[in-house]
Order: sequence, then structure tokens, then C-alpha cells
Amino acid sequence: MTDIARAGTYRRTKILRILAAVTVALPLLFSARAQAAWPDKPIKIVVPFAPGGSNDIMARLIASKLGPRMSTSVVVENKGGSGGTIGTEYVARSRPDGYTLLFASTSITTNLATSKVLRYDLEKDLEPIGTIATSPFAVVVANGVPAKTFKEFVDLARAKPGSINYGSAGVGGINHLGTALLAHEAGITLTHIPYKGISLAFTDLAGGELQMLLPTVASSVQQIRDGRMRGLAVTGAKRSPLLPELPTVSEAGLPGFELEAWFGLLGPAGMPAEVVERLNHELNAVLQSEEVRKMLEHEGATPTPGGPDVLGKLISSEIVRWKNLIKEANIKVQ
Repeated sequence: MTDIARAGTYRRTKILRILAAVTVALPLLFSARAQAAWPDKPIKIVVPFAPGGSNDIMARLIASKLGPRMSTSVVVENKGGSGGTIGTEYVARSRPDGYTLLFASTSITTNLATSKVLRYDLEKDLEPIGTIATSPFAVVVANGVPAKTFKEFVDLARAKPGSINYGSAGVGGINHLGTALLAHEAGITLTHIPYKGISLAFTDLAGGELQMLLPTVASSVQQIRDGRMRGLAVTGAKRSPLLPELPTVSEAGLPGFELEAWFGLLGPAGMPAEVVERLNHELNAVLQSEEVRKMLEHEGATPTPGGPDVLGKLISSEIVRWKNLIKEANIKVQ
């Protein structure tokens, strides 16, 4: 081979190597640029319930404060139905690019524990981002119930097993399982009356057709203040600022009992680690602001900023908790 031929071959080989290197580098370069630019379009937070409830109210508050910090708009989209499973599945099946998130609550764990047919794996298809808040429940009774304290209510239920009817927003929901947990640990038997919504249960409780209900503190405080029902205790670890006169269940005769609804932010599994980290950082910053704290407390909730690992452990422990209760108390959820 002549020197000229060798030089030509060398140049062609060098050009091919350069092209190969560029081919490999370009996708990485574009990927890095795309990640560096994130977010470059609106972020959507899916609430798996209808507008107007506590999930919706809190999600809109968080979205309004998160947007300016992310330098983009953060919008809330309601995808209600089937106890929250429709919206949850929608997020689980979305692209893991950080633009579609889920405002989750206790219901995602009760749905799994009650063996509903789910087309997603809660712990494999969703990525924890961070905890948001907790909110206690109130033990409320109809005015016609003779018990004036939680202890008197327990004594009344023990004296007449099954005679006290309690309502819920549906079989397997937190009002149902939360009351079942309370009854199980108190050693009493109550009769469950499921409704298609908590507002209908409130109506029957005020009318005396139900005897007991376990709603959130925020949803019951005004009705207690108006005298439409009687509050006996709250289920949190501490007394609620909205109803400071009511003792905790633990104080009132069931030591160690604690039950709170929780709220958190998740996304589809497989999101880039830096996106999860950024979302968690900004979410925690929002939750630590005095303005947001006061607004959440107005809704009966306490901010609980925490990392993805905290939310992941919470979800796992809640699944175990509700599955154990259903088995031990022989609760019918179908």
C-alpha cells in the first residue's frame, strides 16, 4: 500500500471514530440539557378525588406555592372515582419525567389492604417524593347518645354490643377502617353503615339515625360548634388546635391509641434522582413557611416535611397496619 493510500485509510478511520463518538455523546448531551432545563413546562399534580375535599384544598395550596419556586406553573387536576384508584393508576402509568405527580393520602394504602383489584403495584409503580401533612380524626356522636365522654361511650358500647351504628364514606375507606381499629383496640362491637359520601353520614348523624362517626377534625369542627353533634375526643398524638377542649383518645381512656390521615407527594416510578431531589427540596421549603403552616392548620392539618424514604416507610407500615387489622378483626371489606 502506498503512503497516500495509507494516509487516506488513516483519515477515514479517524473520521469514523469521531462520528461514532459523536453518535454516543449526542444523546447524553441532549439528555443532560433536558435534565438541566427541567422543568421547562407546567407540572401537573393529580388529585384522585373530586374537587372540594381536603385532598383538593391542600393540593391547590401546595401547587400555588410550589410553582413560583419551580419557575413554572403547577396545576391541579382532579381524576376522581373508584375510591381514588383511577387517578392513582393514571399517575402510575404516566411518563416518569417529573411532570405528572400524585397528591396521595391514606386511601392509597387502605385500597391495597382491602384487596381491591388494582391495575398498578403501589410500591413498585410509584415513587415517593415527600410527606406533606397529617390530620387527626374526631370521635363524634349524635346528641341523643347519652355518653358525654369517650370513656362513657366505650362503657355504653360494651354494655350493648352492636347497638351503636357508625357511618363511613364507604366500605374499606379510612372512616370505616379507622373506626374498626378504634373498636378493636377498645374491645367493643359497633355496627358499620356505609354511605356513598361522608356528607350523607353527617346528615344522618345530626338527625339521630346514626350514633357515631369518625370524620376529620376539619370537617367536623363547625358542626360540633353549632351543636349538631357532640365531640368526645380526637385521634391524634396531641390535642387539635381547632378543638383544644377535646382530649386525645389516648388521654381519654385508650392509652397509646393514635390515628391520623396522612398526605404525601408521589410520582411514577423511574423518575431521575435529581428530579425527585429537587421536588422534595422545594416541597419541604414550602411546608416550612409560616404562611403555609397556618393555612394547613386552618384545615386541621400539621405540616410534616420529610424525604422520600420517610414517605416510603410510612406507606409500607400503613399497608401492614390495615392488612393486620382486617385479618385480626375479621373485617368484611368486599
